[in-house]
Amino acid sequence: MKKLSLAKGKYLIIFSIILLIKSAVAWFVVFSDGPNWSMILTEIPFFLIVFSLIEWLAAKRKILYYMLANLLISLIYFAVLMYYKYYGVIPTYHTLQQADKITHVGESTYSLIAPYYLFIFVDLIFFILFMFRPKYIRQWKIKGMKRMSTTALMIITAVSVALCVFNIWPNHSSMNELKKAESMGILNYEVYSILADSTEPEEIIDASSITQKSIDQVKGVTEPASPKYFGADKGKNLIVVQMESFQNFLIGLKIDGQEVTPNINKLVKETTYFNNFYTNAGSGTTSDAEFVVNTSFFAPKNEPATSSNYMKKSLPSLPKLMENNGYFTATFHTNSVDFWNRKDLYKAVGFDKFYDQSFFGDDDHIAFGSSDEVLFAKTVPELSKLDAQSQPFYSMVISMSAHHPFRIPEEKYKMKLPEEYQGTLLGDYIQAQNYADYAMGQFIDKLKASGLWDDSLIVFYGDHQGLPMYTLSSGEKDQIASLIGHEYGYTDMFNIPFIVHSPSGQLPAVMSGTGGQVDILPTVANLLGVSVDQQLHFGEDLFNQTHNLLPVRHFLPTGSFINDKSIFVPGDGYTDGSNYSQTDNSIIKNGSTEAEFNAAQQLLLMSNSYLEQLPDSN
Repeated sequence: MKKLSLAKGKYLIIFSIILLIKSAVAWFVVFSDGPNWSMILTEIPFFLIVFSLIEWLAAKRKILYYMLANLLISLIYFAVLMYYKYYGVIPTYHTLQQADKITHVGESTYSLIAPYYLFIFVDLIFFILFMFRPKYIRQWKIKGMKRMSTTALMIITAVSVALCVFNIWPNHSSMNELKKAESMGILNYEVYSILADSTEPEEIIDASSITQKSIDQVKGVTEPASPKYFGADKGKNLIVVQMESFQNFLIGLKIDGQEVTPNINKLVKETTYFNNFYTNAGSGTTSDAEFVVNTSFFAPKNEPATSSNYMKKSLPSLPKLMENNGYFTATFHTNSVDFWNRKDLYKAVGFDKFYDQSFFGDDDHIAFGSSDEVLFAKTVPELSKLDAQSQPFYSMVISMSAHHPFRIPEEKYKMKLPEEYQGTLLGDYIQAQNYADYAMGQFIDKLKASGLWDDSLIVFYGDHQGLPMYTLSSGEKDQIASLIGHEYGYTDMFNIPFIVHSPSGQLPAVMSGTGGQVDILPTVANLLGVSVDQQLHFGEDLFNQTHNLLPVRHFLPTGSFINDKSIFVPGDGYTDGSNYSQTDNSIIKNGSTEAEFNAAQQLLLMSNSYLEQLPDSN
């Protein structure tokens, strides 16, 4: 232990080496090239600045301050690992606003932890064991009072600050947060994100200039004078079914001759199926999908979850639109309405009534509440009551049993998977979605038996990705590739189904144009004969357009977007970006244009600006 009885600058050296090792773990997980020599020049200067401040300011208890700094930086690296593992981007201080949600999704969060992540905290345990031994406390206290020379501290501080500025400034204009963090260093990027928010005011467009005409011009679409299928289901109920973590590759998938989603497969054959449809959810995932579908706005910038903010605004929404056309509105979800602040979200978008855990109870518990079987069994009678009223209704039904990490009780298994899938995230996902499909089959049967099927426009869609490519092991990626016939990537991850049951029977069987959740509001409004001329919306009626542009705000770097051919992901900007084919996720040339790149960013700016300037509701 004498070697650990540090004096003068040895604290600074030892703790810098310890943190450099921890940074290497983070780089190994987050960056494709892993740790390299440039990491030393980007990460160490930050350590040296912090430790120099301790040397300057701490005359006593120096070892305690070193350990506290070590703990704080370790927690930042750990948060980066955990967040990237699911979301695929580097978290910033905004993300900390979600910390209280971890207690609600504990199993999902803990499942992301790889054993070697805990290596980041091993040294802290070692130091704690010795810190409380009086002999070493005395030694560290005495020798910790010895300060490095002023000249040495000045040199270290000046060089470190210069290196941090050199790392940050040349790379601050990069759009891709991952590339920015790799070039700046993870800790420098975290500091930059705070400074940028305080010193670089967010651009805001005057709300008066944001009109439906200006939005359509940016998107490159023209509203038809006489849209097809307008009013095809006029006067019918509207039932919107949001399917937890449901990705499009599941449809038609068989394993050992067993259909993973037999009921959804049957539904696809009997209704209208959009096979090139994408999630627009943000970091709030499910609640963000609810927001996007019900407002036709994009998830706001730098928000931990859409439902956390803008809830005092007078939001234009689908429930309000339907209410203005004589509909009663209600939403059904077996989780507590307080989670993700849904109570305020539902009030802001204008639902007349919500049904949550207080209604469904906690029977047959899966994930965070009652199972999908209970959800659908208790929802249909309520829908029948609404159907018996004199006015039509709009109801949103949100499933939850297939929530990450997809661990449903074995007695709920409806199919037997090959041994190589058992105990894997992919295997658990398939089992959970197979069960969710079973429950969905019961729901559809109940809707048909009650007469609601024939009296309602019913749409089904996935809320967000279930299998983030950043979470899967190389073996699981190989397994998916063998199932879908190509390497699993962005286009597979964000591709969700959108299925429309129209009682009119007029709609085509398959629609292959690009669409997203932001398009649901104008699409269903058209079928119901409800005009959206006076309601601003960033989506488009998918039955009357052949072109689409969908900016991606979360889960991919800033500047990403989806067009009619590909998903574009920028490098430092447009010119060094990549286009991933919607067909097989391969990199293609000429998949997008710089005009589309600029238009996508303009759409996000317009959406965010309009939301920011909405008046507060009464």
